[in-house]
Amino acid sequence: MRTRLAMRAFVAILERDFVVTVREFVPFLLQALMQPLFFLFIFGKVLPGIGLTAGNFAALLLPGIVAITGMLAAMQGVTLPLVLDLGYAREIDDRLLSPMPVWWVALEKVLFGAMRGAIASSVIFPLAWLILGNGFAVRLDRIPVLIGMIILTGLVGSTIGLFMGTVIKPEQISLMFTLVFTPLLFTGCTYYPWGALSNIRWFQAITLINPLTYTAEGLRYAMVPPMHGHEFPTLPLQWILPALGIAVVVTFVMGARSFIRRVVT
Repeated sequence: MRTRLAMRAFVAILERDFVVTVREFVPFLLQALMQPLFFLFIFGKVLPGIGLTAGNFAALLLPGIVAITGMLAAMQGVTLPLVLDLGYAREIDDRLLSPMPVWWVALEKVLFGAMRGAIASSVIFPLAWLILGNGFAVRLDRIPVLIGMIILTGLVGSTIGLFMGTVIKPEQISLMFTLVFTPLLFTGCTYYPWGALSNIRWFQAITLINPLTYTAEGLRYAMVPPMHGHEFPTLPLQWILPALGIAVVVTFVMGARSFIRRVVT
């Protein structure tokens, strides 16, 4: 009986967050998609159009754009509200009074953030088709892998967001974007494939620390069609899936522990 009551409370809170997102859907999309779409337009349409990049660059860039969009949307969907909820107003207290374990509140935040990330990633595809035109190329024989990678990307972003949201103070939000998001963006193989870094071994090794590298490479595996009769080389799935699984578990455990320390007094 107690478990059933907790499940009903969990679903009710999740539904409430979903309804709020639907009501603010346009601002959510603008926040999540504006920067990635401009990157896609410049690097995938303008630069190839003036001959500064190879013709297949758009196909290699698109998975990275999908990865960074989903991860940042999930992170922002958890981190920013959580920082405010744990601030002076303590708006999180109404959820803590619900009849469910405290760590379920953190889990709800993670699932909701992952959902936001998956939605943002999915919207990229029709917009990319409009922007890239003939340069839009996505293989259709690995759709299950693509769906799984989009979900994993959202989960990784939301669990990282949970941890960050519980250790960052409201006055440190702007600093967070500088010290966390910028390195995450440029060391995550978003705008370049991991294999192309073979001549810069030290930087190639550094990118393996970034979870975004594994999401971008996994999406390249699922999205980039064969080129010149050969499969495009990416990090193997036997590296990608365990790395992302470990990242989700570790960051969720760290974030949940930090969350409980912040809310339980």
